[in-house]
Parts: sequence; C-alpha cells; structure tokens
Amino acid sequence: MTRAYDFRSASREALGRVQLQDSLNRARGGFVDHRRDAVNAVPEFGALRASATAIREHSLRYLDHYLCVFEEKVRARGGRVHWARDAAEARDIVVKLCREYGARTVAKSKSMVTEEIDLNDALQSAGLDVTETDLGEYIIQLAGERPSHIIAPAVHKSRDDIRELFESHHGPRDGDRESVSGLVDEARWVLRERFAGADVGITGANFLVAETGSVLIVSNEGNVDLSVDLPSRHISVTGIEKVVPGLNDAMSLVRVLARSASGQAMTTYCRLFTGAAEDGSLDVVLVDNGRSRILGGDLADILRCIRCGACLNHCPVYMATGGHAYGWVYPGPMGAVLTPLLVGVGRYGGLADASTFCGRCESVCPVSIPLPRLLRSIRTQKGGNSTLLKLWGWLARRPALYAAVTSLGARVLRGLAAPRGRLGRIPFAGAWTDVRDLPAPQGGTFYTRWHARRRQRKKLNG
Repeated sequence: MTRAYDFRSASREALGRVQLQDSLNRARGGFVDHRRDAVNAVPEFGALRASATAIREHSLRYLDHYLCVFEEKVRARGGRVHWARDAAEARDIVVKLCREYGARTVAKSKSMVTEEIDLNDALQSAGLDVTETDLGEYIIQLAGERPSHIIAPAVHKSRDDIRELFESHHGPRDGDRESVSGLVDEARWVLRERFAGADVGITGANFLVAETGSVLIVSNEGNVDLSVDLPSRHISVTGIEKVVPGLNDAMSLVRVLARSASGQAMTTYCRLFTGAAEDGSLDVVLVDNGRSRILGGDLADILRCIRCGACLNHCPVYMATGGHAYGWVYPGPMGAVLTPLLVGVGRYGGLADASTFCGRCESVCPVSIPLPRLLRSIRTQKGGNSTLLKLWGWLARRPALYAAVTSLGARVLRGLAAPRGRLGRIPFAGAWTDVRDLPAPQGGTFYTRWHARRRQRKKLNG
C-alpha cells in the first residue's frame, strides 16, 4: 500500500522556520500588490480573462486535433515531434537525443515539466553536465532542492543563503557578495560561460501554437534566448495540454499570464521558435504522464492552468508554509489538485485538506479554474472525513439545532476571548491556534443576523 504524504508534519516544520517565514512575508505583498495594480490598469481585464478561459476550454476540447496539426507544422518546417507516454519515456527520449547530437553540456531554462519528470537526474546519470540558467533555478540547483514556487523558484532563500551557496560552489572570487546586485553579477558571469559552451539547449514551453508549429516561451531574464541561440540544438519538453489553436490565442493568454504572474503588462522577453534553424534543430517532446487520464475525467479543468502562480500568491496556506511543504513539484492550490491526479490520490490526496475554501485562488485565476470545487472533489475521492466533520455535516442538516448550537458557540468563544478580543486556543482546534490567534466572533451568527434583517425588511414593507 502506498504511504500517504504527511502534509501536516511538513507544514508544521515549515511554520517553525523563522527564515522561511520572513522570506514568505517579504514576497507576499509584492506578488499581490503588483497583480492588483496590473489588473486595475486594464479596464477590460474581465473580458480578457473570459477570452483566455474560452481559449483554454476550446483547446482542451479539441486537444487531439490541435496536437496533430502542431506536429504536422513542426515537421513541415524541419523540426521533429516526439511523444512520451510517461516520465520515464520522456527522460529516455531526451537522453537519446543528447547522445545523438554528441552532447556533453546542456544549458537548461526553467521548466516545471522537466522538474516533474526528474530530467536533470537522468541527464546527469548519462554523463551530461547540466546547468539551470534561470537565476532562481540555478540557485536551487546549487542547493540540491526543488522549486518552491512556479515563477520564483528560490523565493524561500535569503541573501545570506545565496551568498553561502555561491561561496561554496564558485569558490573565492573578486566582487561584491554583500549586495543583491553583486550576487546577480556573479551569477551572470558564471552562467555566460555555460551558455557559450553548451552543446544542447533544453527549454519548456508556455504555449504551443498549432497553426504555425511554434513554441512560445516568455521570460524576464533572457536566459531562454541564450539557451537556444548559442547551442546548435534545441529540445523543448512540455505537457500536451499547452497547445492552442493560433498566434492570436497565444498572445491573448500572454496578456493575462504576465499580469497574473509578475504584475507586468508583458514579460521582458516573448520568444517564438518555429521550425529548425538553418544550422541547428528543433525537437519537441510532448509529455502525457497522466494528462490524458485527467482530460477524460471530472477534474479536467485543472489542465487549463497556465502556470502563472497567482493562486499560490493569494493562498493563505501556501504563504504560510511555502512550496516544499507540498512534497512534490507543484505547490499551492493548483498543486493540491494536480499532484494527486498525476501521482495518486492515495498518496497526495491529503494536500486538498490544506484549504479553507476561501475562494481567493479561483477569484484571481486568469483562466477561471474552479479550484475550490476541484479540491472538494479530491477530498471526496480521498475519503476518510474526520469525526468532527461528520458531526458538523449531521448538525448542518438540522437547521434549528444548527442555529442554536452555533449561536451558543459564538457566545462561548466571545467570552473565552475577553478581554484580549482574540483566541489563542480553541478546544479541538489546536492545529489552527498553535501558530496563530483567531479573532473572536463579533455580534450574532450569520444565520441569526440574516433572520433579523429578514424580519426587519418585512416590518418595513408592512
């Protein structure tokens, strides 16, 4: 029997790490504020979001058709398309391509799918020297860790952490290691050598454009361009769900992606790769790895995800625990759905318990994924509701009793909170109050207040 992942223990450990909490607190405001400002600057953002949602829904509905069109266009322009049923097959394809090209060194840009299939380990086991060229990914590669965020892989690292990593791996160097700009300059010089000497560049893809056979990648550092333009061989590894019908569709998605991810109107670099270069190649590895199975089920909406990270940035759970507590590649609300579907509900279904269903994730998702509904479905599949939840369900089906109990509970909690006005401990809710105080209930319950307003309205209407 597969052992279930213990998110509770992992989150408790994360909540106790002072440096992690400081890093997450610093990141929280920037992500949320920048997205809000970028969205508010576009009055038609709601229409853009509806259009993006429709594009992703249409693409998934006719996924087989658009994948075949994409493959045909890539081959017509001198490229090759390789189909991988699972992670092992995807790894084998990439390793064989590198051997075919006589590669010894690889420059690799940030890609969640390559993390998903553990590509770096496979390449290194095959004797290849692999360098992650996104700054955040490079930092966590040195640390031997997985990304803790979709768009900011090293968001959990402090400047001191990075300085120690550079001192350990780069050795003594002239230059400033005390400032952020000095550390960035050092990484830039180290990575330039890796770009110049790479035999193969490996990237992911934000979108695949069926009508032109193009791979579209957005970035802010320019490392994607250097990873592709300097090596003579380009291998793009991506999930099958990334395909869209046309260029206009892809650019519509880029408009909501950038605003939702980093609060930009557009990322610094937006690059289309179409066909093989005159002196090089383009190989696209399309990874299924369970996506076809998801597509045919009730939770297919999760495949609309464009990996912006907005649901993470607005999630009170993720912003308290960070990404590593989720135990695999994809963290936050989208990860709490996708990870169980890809790896197994029996092992990772407990991630869905880490949700208050506040709905912020759905409200900020640029393609309107109904994450609370999907999380509830994962909980249902997992089963094993606690005794307290079963008791609450029994009570909720009896409105009069429910109103009496909740009214009494609100008065008791208000009394326990006096005179501080907040609760440091609640019976049977230690998991909530061990690391936070909760505000005391104010006034009556929603049920009693709703009935009071209803009676008042009737009285005013005669």
